[in-house]
Amino acid sequence: MEIDDPVTNRNTDAVMSESAPPFTPSPPVPASRLAQLTESLKLEHQLLRVPFEHYKKTIRANHRYLEKEVTSVVSSVGDLADNNWSKDVTVSRLTSLVSRLQGLKRKLEEGSNVENLQAQRCRARIDHLDSADAENITEWNNTKLKRILVDYMLRMSYFETASKLSESCNILDLVDIDIFREAKKVIDALKRREVASALAWCADNKTRLKKSKSKFEFQLRLQEFIELVRADSYKQAIHYARKHLTPWGATHMNELQRVLATLAFKSTTECTKYKVLFELGQWDVLVNQFKQEFCKLYGMTMEPLLNIYLQAGLSALKTPYGFEEGCTKEDPLSQESFRKLALPLPYSKQEHSKLVCYISKELMDTENPPLVFPNGYVYSTKALKKIADKNRGEVKCPRTGLVCNYTDLVKAYIS
Repeated sequence: MEIDDPVTNRNTDAVMSESAPPFTPSPPVPASRLAQLTESLKLEHQLLRVPFEHYKKTIRANHRYLEKEVTSVVSSVGDLADNNWSKDVTVSRLTSLVSRLQGLKRKLEEGSNVENLQAQRCRARIDHLDSADAENITEWNNTKLKRILVDYMLRMSYFETASKLSESCNILDLVDIDIFREAKKVIDALKRREVASALAWCADNKTRLKKSKSKFEFQLRLQEFIELVRADSYKQAIHYARKHLTPWGATHMNELQRVLATLAFKSTTECTKYKVLFELGQWDVLVNQFKQEFCKLYGMTMEPLLNIYLQAGLSALKTPYGFEEGCTKEDPLSQESFRKLALPLPYSKQEHSKLVCYISKELMDTENPPLVFPNGYVYSTKALKKIADKNRGEVKCPRTGLVCNYTDLVKAYIS
C-alpha cells in the first residue's frame, strides 16, 4: 500500500490539519503524589518477601527429596551388582527400582509445577509494584486496601471470606492464603494440646530456625515431657528426655534441669517454681511463640497490616480530648475499638490549635472566621453565610436547632 506524499500534492497544511490531532499536554503530576507513592512502596517489603521465602522453601524440600531418593536408588543398584542374586530376584528388584524411579519422576513433576506457580506469584507481585504510578495511584491504593483487608481476615482465621474477597477482586496472587492455612493447622493442633504438627513444621524449617537460634522446638519438647509427667508416665518421660532433651543440654542446661525436676515434684506440687510448668496457659505461650517464629520466618509483621496502618493514622489524631466523654462523633477516637488501637500510641504534637467547621468541615481562620451563636456554638462564616442566603437571613444551629438572624451572630477571634 502506498501513501501519498503531502508535499507532492501541494496541500501540506490541509493534510496536516486532518491527520494530526491537536496536541494537548498532560498535566504534570503533583510532587506530593509522587512522594506519597514512593513512601507507600517502601512499606511493601512483606509483599515480596513472603512468596520468595515460600519459593525457596519449596526448592529446598524438592532438592532434599531428590537427593534422598537418588542416593537410595544408587545404593540399591550397587547391591544388585555386588550380589549374585537369582534371575527372578534380580528382575523383581529391578522392577521395584523402575517403579520407584517412576514415582520419583511424578514427584519431581509435581514439585516443578508447584515451583512454577510460586515463581508466577513472585512475578505477579513484582508486576503489581511496577504498575504503581502517580497517575493511577487511587486504583493502586484500592487494590492495596483489599490486600490489607485479606491479610487481616487470614490472621483472624476468616479463610472463606478472605478467599471470596480475593477471587472477586482478582488478587489471589497478591495474598498468602495457603501459607496462613499452613499456620492455622499448627495453631489448632497446639490449642488441642498436640505437638506433632508443630514438630513437623520445625523439621521442615530446621535449618532456618537453627540459624535464627530459635528455641521453639526445645519448648515443644519440654511441654511434651511435662505432659508425660502430668500423666504419671515417669518411665516414658525419662526415656523421652534421654532421646529428645539430652541434645539441648549444652545450650539450655538451666531450663532443662528445672523441667526434669518435675519428676520429683509431680503435677500436684504447690511449689510455685514448678507449679507454673503444669499450668494449661503454657499451651497459649507456645501458640504465641509459634506465631512469632512463623512471622519471623516469612518476614511478616506480628501485627496485622490493618492495625499498623490504622495506628499510623491515629497517631496523628490522638489527643487527650479524644478519650473524654464529650468527644465529638466525628473524631475516630470516639469509638471504643479505635481507642484500644490508639492506647499504646503517644499523643500527637499540636503546637497550634485548628478549628474545623462542624457544617462544612473547612478550616476556620482569618479568611473564614468563626461566628458564635447566642447559645455558644461556633461555625464558619462561609457555611453560615450560605445558610442565611437560602433562608432570608435566618440561620439554624445544626446541633441544638436554635434559629436566629445572621446579624445576631458574633465574630470570634482566634488568638
